[in-house]
Amino acid sequence: MDRAKHRIGFIGAGNMASALIKGLINSKIYGQEEITASDNDAEKLNEISGRFGIGVTSSNRELVSENPIVLLAVKPQVLRNVLEEVKDEIRGEHLFISIAAGIPIKMINSIIGPDIPVIRVMPNTPALIQEGMSALASSRTATAEHMEIARGILGAVGKTVILDEAMMDAVTALSGSGPGFIFKIMECFTDAGEKLGFDRETALLLVIQTFLGASQLAGESELSLSRLREMVTSPGGTTLAGLNFFEDKGLAAMIEGAVEAAFRRSIELGKNY
Repeated sequence: MDRAKHRIGFIGAGNMASALIKGLINSKIYGQEEITASDNDAEKLNEISGRFGIGVTSSNRELVSENPIVLLAVKPQVLRNVLEEVKDEIRGEHLFISIAAGIPIKMINSIIGPDIPVIRVMPNTPALIQEGMSALASSRTATAEHMEIARGILGAVGKTVILDEAMMDAVTALSGSGPGFIFKIMECFTDAGEKLGFDRETALLLVIQTFLGASQLAGESELSLSRLREMVTSPGGTTLAGLNFFEDKGLAAMIEGAVEAAFRRSIELGKNY
């Protein structure tokens, strides 16, 4: 690969940009000298430059003019203004990758031009520890090579899946909001542990390691989730007693309802753009 065409610029130097930069450098997909970040917050630029040794600039236009791959890591409500600011610096060889939640590809292309390839990504917060899940969708002008570049970048912070853009609201509900739902469930488990007599620290340790171990087992096992559950559920035993309580209280319907609520809210927010 032509290393000059490999250069990447991050517009936005927040948590997700930091996670991606860390993953790219640690995986040696990019060198420090091939990465630049821009932000209007000088403190964020100083922090990210000192932490990773990358180039920084306060000028979004300068960043776009010097980097053929541009990753949009800004809040959705400011993305339009950012794109209007940099559009005169965009050339045909640019690739734009957006992690701005809820912003459709057509909105981005309506500003930067219909022929500029765009990859839309929905990552989630475990990317902060390189254990994220990212769904990618491409514009009509994005090639297989463009998608591979994007998958390489997001793959540095976890796993990736390619989907039609029409599925992005569902991804937002299941994977994007999912960590928040799981954290709430973990809080409830920890509270329950305290009521059984554990101190908070011990209850939290038990819960975190239980969730971590169960997730890793599910990921590495060839068995289905149902079969794994059955393996821990003895007839007349403690797990069955708890599962029966879940069934009586409608846990499955409750979780389905939460995901559905997040899905519908994602659709509503997307209509604003």
